[in-house]
Amino acid sequence: MDLDVFVSAHRAEWDRLDALLRRQRRLNGAEVDELVVLYQRTATHLSQIQSSAPDPQLTGRLSQLVARARSVVTGTRRASWRDVTRFLTHGFPAAVYRSRHWWVPTALLSTLVAILLGWWIGTHPEVQATIAAPDELREMTRPGGQYETYYSSHPATSFAAQVWTNNAQAAAMCLVLGIFLGLPVLWTLLLNMLNLGVGIGLMASAGRLDVFLGLILPHGLLELTAVFVAAGTGLRLGWTLIDPGPRTRRSALAEEGRAALGMAIGLALVLFVSGAIEGFVTPSGLPTWARISIGVLAELAFLAYVYVLGGRAARAGDTGDVEEHERSAAVPTAA
Repeated sequence: MDLDVFVSAHRAEWDRLDALLRRQRRLNGAEVDELVVLYQRTATHLSQIQSSAPDPQLTGRLSQLVARARSVVTGTRRASWRDVTRFLTHGFPAAVYRSRHWWVPTALLSTLVAILLGWWIGTHPEVQATIAAPDELREMTRPGGQYETYYSSHPATSFAAQVWTNNAQAAAMCLVLGIFLGLPVLWTLLLNMLNLGVGIGLMASAGRLDVFLGLILPHGLLELTAVFVAAGTGLRLGWTLIDPGPRTRRSALAEEGRAALGMAIGLALVLFVSGAIEGFVTPSGLPTWARISIGVLAELAFLAYVYVLGGRAARAGDTGDVEEHERSAAVPTAA
């Protein structure tokens, strides 16, 4: 494509579209029809330039022009409670359900890694010695030690807020950093499983694994599931960069990226629930069986939410992406 010739041939159309968009008075019927036609043509021109002769300055100008025209043609729309309800009952669970082939194996493998690390640490005193001095290990694992008092060391409200913030940030990082071929996601997972494995190993070596599990399971089931979902989705996003399938790499990344962004919001809500359990249930005076039961019920409720509501929405064609009219226009380009 000769860019100068292309610009000379179509500049008048772009200028006319810009003039229509700047009109202060209401457009008449003929002008509206003209604006729609010019918007479609300019969108096609932008797509052709991006694929054949990318020029940053021209691409920027046409992108702004197309965006302005699109807002006029399609109109502006405010989010409503209907959108929130649809996201919670269709979009988010469908996105989690569609990613199940990534996050379920991630959860199983990560849990296995944590168990193996815990066994290795718990059965090898020389490994424990590299973690901390013997006195410090006893202080961490004794009755009333650091592992037990950690969950009641701060007021429940502030502790729950802190936990929720930290976990939501970790989940968002897994989702966002997945674009880097998933490598940062694997590192984040390893650190989380290493922390869990250290707790399992040290408390098991002190003969108090039951106490540790009684503290970690009430909130940990739902919390770790949310982390696994985020990690699996991040890995899927990284794999999309390698193998976009029948879609173009650009459209595949856009679709999966929008779904991942929505999942970040949904997982923040899930982690809010787990943070509340960690702040108010885990350190409470309830019997161990009652605290664990609450955690198990929360986990089963989330899985039912994903597999029942999410499965139904996914089979109906929902992908977790934004609705079609809210996406950027996809215009065919010449080969």
